Amino acid sequence: MLEDYKLKMPGVVHGGEHALEKIIEIITDKYKKPAVFTDKGIEAAGILEEPFRLIKESGAEMYLIDEIPPEPTYEQAQKVVDSFKESGADFIIAIGGGSVMDIGKLSSIAATDDYRVKDLLDNPLLGKKTVKTLMIPTTAGTGAEATPNAIVAVPEKELKVGIVNEEMVPDYVILDGRMTARLPKKIAAATGIDALAHAIECYTSNKANPFSNIFAMEALRLIFSNIEKACEDSSAVKEKSNMLLAAFYAGVAITASGTTAVHALSYPLGGKYHIPHGVSNAMMLLPVMEFNKEACIDELVEIYDVVEGKEKESKEEKAAWVIDRIGEMIKRLEIPDSLNAYGIGHEDLEELTKAGMEVQRLLVNNKRAVTAQDARELYLKIM
Repeated sequence: MLEDYKLKMPGVVHGGEHALEKIIEIITDKYKKPAVFTDKGIEAAGILEEPFRLIKESGAEMYLIDEIPPEPTYEQAQKVVDSFKESGADFIIAIGGGSVMDIGKLSSIAATDDYRVKDLLDNPLLGKKTVKTLMIPTTAGTGAEATPNAIVAVPEKELKVGIVNEEMVPDYVILDGRMTARLPKKIAAATGIDALAHAIECYTSNKANPFSNIFAMEALRLIFSNIEKACEDSSAVKEKSNMLLAAFYAGVAITASGTTAVHALSYPLGGKYHIPHGVSNAMMLLPVMEFNKEACIDELVEIYDVVEGKEKESKEEKAAWVIDRIGEMIKRLEIPDSLNAYGIGHEDLEELTKAGMEVQRLLVNNKRAVTAQDARELYLKIM
């Protein structure tokens, strides 16, 4: 466990049944022209009507940016940044999932002529915040509303890359369960397992510390007891709200700790094969946790004691229960568990392994060292 650690959180977080109404308080007399970042799918779902009404009620003039693609490349991100720069907007409101929020955060530090998004890939710390941000997540999973990270695809490397800069930590966050009420089961499941990956990776990371562990463990407690009903029952408002809170907690854990081999090995799956981020993490989660079991058995026992707490004879039984329970969740939520469904076969193994091993930023966090042969065998388990 780290002896030197810190916690960086959003400036103000509003949560609860009517949290969305805080939009008026946040904007009024402070911002004249907020830019709303979202995507066409969220628009089509009809969940923007209330936020738009509240923005209008604040007296501000809204500028809409709704052409944000899922899992954008850095070039696509730059186009959005350019649109924002041209708008003259003085505030950013990102309403959406991880991609929308990430591009909103990037725009807050890239709305300048001094550098471009591509430059931030090589030197993220170039970025300085010039516009404040409000994040309103519509999925309970990515935790992007809490983190200093923005994920973009780099096509020439066939990889996804995380741009990490504390300047991107949001200024305001609104967690309102109503914003996730219409989320399709498929998306709710993938993003929910993504939150699970964040929490358990941070708790078992080499960078784990007392700050990250508080948030990671509470996220795990909420996810283990709420994820299935939240995804399967459209009327499960309480469970959906609990998952939204869990995703935020897991995001906070990332800021204090860091993810591990699950995310490292999933990045090539998204970057080259365009597998959704939550799905690729779900695929890698079980094999990596099985691989890590002996190296982080004490942490798995601690997780068991909080999320289940029944008598078990041995540490091994407790650790095995946690891993088995993760497998049950993934299976019940019907998340794909094989790369074959995406046309990935043994002929792709060497390229995958090479790309995965390049993500040393995260692999160094893994409690058990991952060699190229280990990575190859982990990918083989999901083929």
